[in-house]
Amino acid sequence: MKKQVVCINWGTKYGAPYVNRLYEMVKANITPPFRFVCFTDNRDGFLPEIDCFDLPEMPGFMPQNTLGQWPKSRLWAPELGDLDGPFLFIDLDVVITGSLDPFFEYGADEDVVVARNAAKPLHRLGQTSIYRMPVGALAPLQALFAADPQAVADRYRFEQHFVTKNAPNGVKFWPKDWVQHFRIQCIPRFPLNFFTPPKIPKNCRVVIFAGGLNPPDAALGQYLPSRPHLPPLAHIKRALGLKRPIKSMRQFLYPATWVAEIWEKADHASASEAAGKQDRTKP
Repeated sequence: MKKQVVCINWGTKYGAPYVNRLYEMVKANITPPFRFVCFTDNRDGFLPEIDCFDLPEMPGFMPQNTLGQWPKSRLWAPELGDLDGPFLFIDLDVVITGSLDPFFEYGADEDVVVARNAAKPLHRLGQTSIYRMPVGALAPLQALFAADPQAVADRYRFEQHFVTKNAPNGVKFWPKDWVQHFRIQCIPRFPLNFFTPPKIPKNCRVVIFAGGLNPPDAALGQYLPSRPHLPPLAHIKRALGLKRPIKSMRQFLYPATWVAEIWEKADHASASEAAGKQDRTKP
């Protein structure tokens, strides 16, 4: 199976720094040759090694006041740039901690393979932060969604639930150790979170950041920028003054230094690569 890695970028939340960083993490954890493709509405600042295409047309319209990353439904199109066959999609806000090669070897070419939803493990729901499918495999879902986007969004809330329940030939799941949810599976459970920093689970290859806690905050040891990291006792004191003190105490975490190290290494590689390209183009 040829190695095609795909990401999608729209709006101003992420942009070139996230796309370039993901490219460098992929490059550091994959056996070449591989191709890295981004579907985007703004190509400014991207590394030249990244193949860019305009965002595919949004099916129907964007659901309003509904959870889920529904713009990702653009990638369910029957045609996708000049791609053919299976591709591996990866969200921009992940941390890659191991080899990606097995993601191209697992299952059959025609499979739709998704991560397991760690928030609801008994429901057998998928998580689409990293998935693999052939181009066009979910085209019937795109047509179904386009017919009434708001109704679909209201029923399923998250696009990954819609995919899990409606993929034409069903979905398969990555081996459970490969993809881990940072908030649920890397932070020790309360009260151990006050004694042990977040760790990379054994055999984990990709750490995802579904929900509100993102990699920059994880690196700083905080759930939200509005509640910066404090030492344990100071955190408890602050939590006792809030409406939901127990929840706040459960949200304590030490800085995940490995998140910062992996992202900084990728950023440095991106900056060095960009500088090298610039130097080679000078007269």
